[in-house]
Amino acid sequence: MHISEGVLSAPVIITGAALTAAGVSVGLKKMKEEDIPKTGIISAVLFVASLVHVPLGPTSVHLILNGIAGILLGWQIFPAFVIALFLQSILFQFGGITALGVNTLNVALPAMLVYYFFKIYKFKRDNKIYLGILSFFCGALAVFLTALMVAVSLMFTDQSFLEVAKLAVLAHLPVMLIEGVISIFIVLFIKKVKPELFGGEKK
Repeated sequence: MHISEGVLSAPVIITGAALTAAGVSVGLKKMKEEDIPKTGIISAVLFVASLVHVPLGPTSVHLILNGIAGILLGWQIFPAFVIALFLQSILFQFGGITALGVNTLNVALPAMLVYYFFKIYKFKRDNKIYLGILSFFCGALAVFLTALMVAVSLMFTDQSFLEVAKLAVLAHLPVMLIEGVISIFIVLFIKKVKPELFGGEKK
């Protein structure tokens, strides 16, 4: 979900850059040496997943996968996304350098919220149906919050973006459902073959 170069106002750009810099700093501080391969692989997946996109005014619709990525990475989602979005901006002109902070914040902050939500509730029941429902909710919620943050970013830039902001949220309703289903399969598969990826669980 990229906001294009030259769309956002200076205060929105500066705020997004500052908050993203703080998130990346925390993510790098928490990253252990053994976490680097996992973070790198997920960053590459995020890069590829959002290459196929449908333009929508100053933004675009595509797979985001920030729900499942947030569950797996926690704070490391910030450096993972900033690298993926930076490469997309310089290689394919998706988004832009000045909008990089805002674009990263819009996908990484919802991923962090989902990470904590999943962390709190995943051990409540050892039941596949429960875990599947939780995974679907987390995957869909991350996309919804991202669409909402994109809308807020546009509205804080200029009220004339209100209609585009509404469209950005509505256009991502199908993406929410798709990513919810994807999250179910990924979480249940990881739970079966390598549950320690979630943290706090050993096989």
